[in-house]
Amino acid sequence: MFNTRQFRDLVTRILGELDPSVPLSDVAVCLLMGTAAQESRLGTFLRQCGGGPALGVFQMEATTFDWLRNKYPQYLRGRQAAELEWDLKLGIVAARLRYFVVPEAMPQSSSPGVLAAYWKQHYNTPAGGGKIEDFVRNYQSYVEGR
Repeated sequence: MFNTRQFRDLVTRILGELDPSVPLSDVAVCLLMGTAAQESRLGTFLRQCGGGPALGVFQMEATTFDWLRNKYPQYLRGRQAAELEWDLKLGIVAARLRYFVVPEAMPQSSSPGVLAAYWKQHYNTPAGGGKIEDFVRNYQSYVEGR
């Protein structure tokens, strides 16, 4: 597991380097922190448990990465999904772009419950196996240190 403070700092710095059209906000940082907490236990798992296809801190599948690369070549050109397993910057950028493509505005609140509902709808998807209550619990445990 990554040190929470250092990982949050990394997320903040990388998001700050993106094009201004991809806004940096505290909610965006918290959403990515929560996504990493839920998806990989904040870096504990870099490959999906059980042999699934998801990779990296944000457990992104290659099909999602390839779709994002085609949609946002200015950020992901020349990169491959396999790099998500070891390239933290690539994972952070790809996860932010995954949320950026969502037509629904990012939540105004960074409360774990609000972030969890947004994650479930737009990252895990309603058909996905993730649960809102697990996101909240993992956010509190890995991000807030409770």
